[in-house]
Amino acid sequence: MKKKVVIALGGNALGNDPESQKEAVKHTSKSIVDLIEAGNQVIISHGNGPQVGMINLAMDAAAKTDAGTPEMPFPECGAMSQGYIGFHLQNAIQNELRSRGLNIPVATVVTQVVVDKNDPAFQNPTKPVGAFYTKEEADKMIEKGFVFKEDAGRGYRRVVPSPEPKDIVEKESVKALVDAENVVIAAGGGGIPVVEEDGNLVGVPAVIDKDFTTAKLAELVDADSLIILTAVEKVAIRFGKPDQQWLDKLTIEEVQKYIDDKEFAEGSMLPKVKAAMSFVTSKPGRKALITSLEKATDGLAGKTGTWIISK
Repeated sequence: MKKKVVIALGGNALGNDPESQKEAVKHTSKSIVDLIEAGNQVIISHGNGPQVGMINLAMDAAAKTDAGTPEMPFPECGAMSQGYIGFHLQNAIQNELRSRGLNIPVATVVTQVVVDKNDPAFQNPTKPVGAFYTKEEADKMIEKGFVFKEDAGRGYRRVVPSPEPKDIVEKESVKALVDAENVVIAAGGGGIPVVEEDGNLVGVPAVIDKDFTTAKLAELVDADSLIILTAVEKVAIRFGKPDQQWLDKLTIEEVQKYIDDKEFAEGSMLPKVKAAMSFVTSKPGRKALITSLEKATDGLAGKTGTWIISK
């Protein structure tokens, strides 16, 4: 019986521009196909920070010209990033599978993620996106309903909320593809945030943390394990200090204690361990692994990485 594994690819698995990304995913695909050859069913999610920023910046710049290019809403920028990152990933994975004589289909699902329109994050947008603006330019955009904040003396940037993921709209499509033995790429960049309004789903300008969305994806497809890939082989406490300690296994209780002790940095390891906790606590028997891309296969075999378990 194959194990169902959901992987959250970190930024180090992707490049910062289309050409470097095509090279980076060739390397990434080798580790992913290693997992498939080891007998795992693989579902992949990924970040999109540099990519969606690049798209948003380009559309902002085009809108400032006399060409008449319209301003591009942020949900659409997220959808564009899912499409082109998905293309690069599925292309590289398909090529790697073929090179090993494996006839396994690969599919990307452009994914909407439901968030609560009453999420407190909407009252306090914090995630900077897009270009820098002068105060005068920012004031004009504020009149249109956008939120801007001054950014460390470099100008003004638009900020958007970062709400929690509640549901994945295309979960049944992802399940059907997985059941049909596809390698599936979904929920890229945390998904395209949508809210329910009068029975309809409407895209909203926001950025959902991709590790939390990947944990939700793993929960909804009933995965055996969640693997969160990052730049380090294991989670550490007292990171970067002389008495730094790498950790092999953590219970939920131990993770919470380290969070309370502020051992994990905001915007770095903290969201990863929190996402791992949310998956592990969603159903008995679930477990999560945090490790590097290169060590993913060894991690699943219990040779390295940090496992987070219920108790």
